[in-house]
Amino acid sequence: MILCLATNNQGKINELKSLLSNLAIQIVGLKEIGCLIDLPETGHTFQENSLQKAQYVFDNFKIPCIADDSGLQIAALNGEPGIYSARYSGEHGDDKANIAKVLEKLSGIKNRNANFKTVVTYIGVDGQSLFFEGVIDGSIAEKPFGSNGFGYDPIFIPFGYSETFAEIAADIKNKISHRAKAVQGLLAYLKSR
Repeated sequence: MILCLATNNQGKINELKSLLSNLAIQIVGLKEIGCLIDLPETGHTFQENSLQKAQYVFDNFKIPCIADDSGLQIAALNGEPGIYSARYSGEHGDDKANIAKVLEKLSGIKNRNANFKTVVTYIGVDGQSLFFEGVIDGSIAEKPFGSNGFGYDPIFIPFGYSETFAEIAADIKNKISHRAKAVQGLLAYLKSR
């Protein structure tokens, strides 16, 4: 089975390929199916954005699809950056600028609790939409550490660890991350089919 992951983010594609490696599924990104536009993300929640992206791919390319919407939610910032995580600093996908903005806003703030949240939408060949959610709690580091991962990984320290997601080995991150938790639900569903 070919399954499109509705993203051009190679980090997300690699992560999902690793998480689903024991299934007979070929994961492809948007470029591989010829989708060269920025997918719509006009929802007000992770679930709305995730569904919107998956539905666009399914409706226009007639291929089973997985889409996720993920974000960092910081308690002291009333849940920011939330659904705006990828474009928090203004330009979509500018990880360094997004991290800099978070650290600037948290300057002098003691409560650095945060979580990463993912909602994964799966639309199968039948057109039915299913949702899988994953959350991991942690805190925000004072400055970036590590060079692995992407997005806010260099400043997010999951509870129970002393290293950021950008320092933790990929195989560990792929077991504990918000995306891993959501995909585990999807994986259980796919295995049951």
